[in-house]
Amino acid sequence: MDLLALADFILVARHGGFGRAARETGRPKATLSRRVADLESALNLRLFERGSHALKLTEEGRALFEKTSVLLTELNETTAAVASGGDEPRGRLRVSAPLLFSQAAMGKLAARFALRHRHVRLEVTTEDRAVDMVEEGYDLVIRVNPAPDESLVGRIFLRDRMVVVASPRLPAAAGGAPVPVVVRGSAGTDPPAVWELAAPEGKKRLTVQPVLHLSSLFMVRDAVRADVGAARLPLSLVSPDLAAGRLVHWGDVPGPEIALWALYPSRRLLNARVSAFLDVLKEAFPQGTPEELAVYIG
Repeated sequence: MDLLALADFILVARHGGFGRAARETGRPKATLSRRVADLESALNLRLFERGSHALKLTEEGRALFEKTSVLLTELNETTAAVASGGDEPRGRLRVSAPLLFSQAAMGKLAARFALRHRHVRLEVTTEDRAVDMVEEGYDLVIRVNPAPDESLVGRIFLRDRMVVVASPRLPAAAGGAPVPVVVRGSAGTDPPAVWELAAPEGKKRLTVQPVLHLSSLFMVRDAVRADVGAARLPLSLVSPDLAAGRLVHWGDVPGPEIALWALYPSRRLLNARVSAFLDVLKEAFPQGTPEELAVYIG
């Protein structure tokens, strides 16, 4: 197989078209088109469906892209490492992380990584959606309780749990009266809801009335500090407030724990950039507890 043709196929597939790949890389569009056509002829397969306005991978093209893009990247990295005379990570590292974790910790983590690995161009994208690592060209993604994916492997590096907290000045519910609460999200028209609590004295049911809707959990925490109402928040976000007495713990939210995973494409040899970033995560959170994240945020 012609590796140059394969490399150009991967380039076009990654950028989603001949024109975009040519603009991003400065390669002639005609050369890319010819190389991909030569590869299709050699394989006797159609790798792209060519519409009037869009280019889409065929099933065979997608399979080839998923299997070969990682191998070609590793080949390029190995060649670069040998040529540079060392194993120092080099190149670009693209990471996707959820909004809350990015706001809380990613700036410090990225700075630590950049200071240690100056030959790596780290790019962090913040989004809560489940990105397609292969299609969108990510090397590592951080996700909360991700669904199983056979194409990815990874590890848990942080655990957290949701708790119900309030200002000590907010009176507890009496006689089943609704408790004012601050919630994340837009306002709705539903009647007062009931929150389940797991407290030392047993399970409780709390009738609540949302009085404030905010888009960020950091905003929710600040509103709770200001006596607006109770809220459900990650323990890592309120641990210092609980320790200082600024907030009180009403109970835990029943349900599965919050597990933050670092995920990467399943492969025999993990690239040096991803390994280096995983090392930074492990150093920052050696035990992976909510209290460690709270200290890191603080």
